[in-house]
Formats: sequence, structure tokens, C-alpha cells
Amino acid sequence: MFFCLVGILLYNISAGPAGLTFADIVSGVLNPESLDPANETIIWQYRLPYALLALVVGASLGLAGAEMQTVLNNPLASPSTLGILYAATLGASIAILLHIAPAGISQNYVIPVFAFLGAVIAVFILLAVSRFFGATVDTVILFGIALVFALQALISLTQFVADADSLQQIVFWTMGSLARATWEKVAIVAGVFLICLPFSIRHLWKMTALRAGEEYAKSYGVSVERLRLIVLLRVSLLTAAAVSFTGVIGFIGLVGPHISRLAFGEDHRFYLPGAALAGAIILVGASLLSKSLIPGILIPDGIVTALIGIPLFLTLLINQKRKRER
Repeated sequence: MFFCLVGILLYNISAGPAGLTFADIVSGVLNPESLDPANETIIWQYRLPYALLALVVGASLGLAGAEMQTVLNNPLASPSTLGILYAATLGASIAILLHIAPAGISQNYVIPVFAFLGAVIAVFILLAVSRFFGATVDTVILFGIALVFALQALISLTQFVADADSLQQIVFWTMGSLARATWEKVAIVAGVFLICLPFSIRHLWKMTALRAGEEYAKSYGVSVERLRLIVLLRVSLLTAAAVSFTGVIGFIGLVGPHISRLAFGEDHRFYLPGAALAGAIILVGASLLSKSLIPGILIPDGIVTALIGIPLFLTLLINQKRKRER
């Protein structure tokens, strides 16, 4: 999976109208001075940030989805299950609708900042309710579903009252796109991922025990409710950082963990890294398709992930059903 990711990443960087060969890309990445100024700008200012942002966002969503499916004991759980994606969308929609331009924040980062704040506020509401009523699986999932419907209604309200220009921006943001990738955005998302990863590694054995059932995990001294709250907070931070710069990109956190589970089983020493790799492969591949399907047009990546995610997910479900029948 790692070598597959490297190969598709390099192919993604080479794809485009500039006519750069695979050898040009490899030599340009290893030795930028070998390129002329125009090609160096194309590779280092546009294509590399675009491809690497797809990698880190896909890895973050894949890891988040895998941990969420474990702590909620639900194979259909994903970052959108708890309304985190919709909360980010609402935050971005409010920033666009009100034309917010606070002092000290670059205009390019106003929408991502509000998207991140929306997601974080939703996380704290979720954690507060979970702690008050008990962080059981049913409580978290049911409140997450209620939060999703409430956020969808508020997003629809912002679209209803928005003017034509704001409405167009809101709709485009909800489609999900990597087109505005920069090195700074790559660094921020990668930084959040690298901060959360050690804590995921720290909980590997507890998460593996939890897959055998709550009672089994408790018999080994695992505080299941506390673990669930910590993991949900980590998942929320990963998701908020990932989608704040790209908009809504679905199915990565749902399909990636299923691919990893089929390949590596339930041992989280392999399952979690596999889910991150699978998420990265899916989104890097989707970003490649987004600029290759229609020459000259960059299709929003959220549309492509939905188009390839739905049949892929259905295929995984059918294969699992057949294995159970055997």
C-alpha cells in the first residue's frame, strides 16, 4: 500500500497540461535546480502542494474513520456521522454569508478558520452531552444524528438568505476541493496528523481489546467511556483540520477503514496505519481523476470521492456478505 501510494502520488504530480514526463517530476523533486523556472514553479508551487494536501487530508480522514468505527462499534461510522463535516460547513457558510474579515487574519484563511471553529464547537457540544448522559455508543450516535439534521437545516437557512455570489461560494465549498492547496495548508494538516498519531499509537492495545467487546475491554482494566471520549476528541481534531481547507470530502473515512480491515484484520497495530494509507490512496487517486476526467476542467474532489466511493463501498459490503455466507 505504501509503494502504491508513492506511485500514484508521483503520477498525480506528473499529470497535467504542462507536458512534464515522469522522469522530469522525479528529477525535479530530487533536484529542483535541474528544472527551468517555469517548470519549477509548476511543480513546487502548484502540483506538489496539491498532491501532498490530498495525501495528508486522506490519511487524516482514513485514520479518523477507523478510530470512530472502533469506539462506536459501528462499521458505518465516519466523520460525517457525528456532524463534524456539517459543522465545518456551517462555520464556512457563516463566514461567507456575513463577509467576515477580522483584523489580523488573511482573507484566504478566514473561511478555513471559521470552518475549524464550527467543527470544534460541535465537538465540545458532543463531548459535553456525552459526558452528561454517559458516553455510551447509543448516546453518541443518536446525538450525532440529531446534530447532523440540525446543522443541515442551518446550512440550508444560510443558503436561503445568501445573495447570488455568497450562495455560489457556499455551494462550491460544500463540494470539496483541493484546488487552493498551499505549502502552509499542507504543513498545518500534516502537523495536526503528526500530533494525533502518537496518541493513536498509545491506545493501540486498548482499541484492539475494545473490538472484542466492551465487557472484554473492561476485564483488562480499560475505562471504555473515558477512552471513547478521548478518541472522539482526537477524531474531531483530525477531521476539523482536514476539511477546514478543502470543504466537505466524504466517503474517505468510511471506505478507507473497510479496505484496511479486509487487508489487515482487527489488530490495530496494522489496521490504523492501513486505514490512513487507504484514505491517502483514495483521495490522491480521486485528485488525479478530478483533473484528468475532463481536460482543462478541475472537478471538485468531493464529487469524485462520492462517485468512486459509493460503488467501492457497495462492492466491499457485497464481498463481506458473501464471505459470511460461506
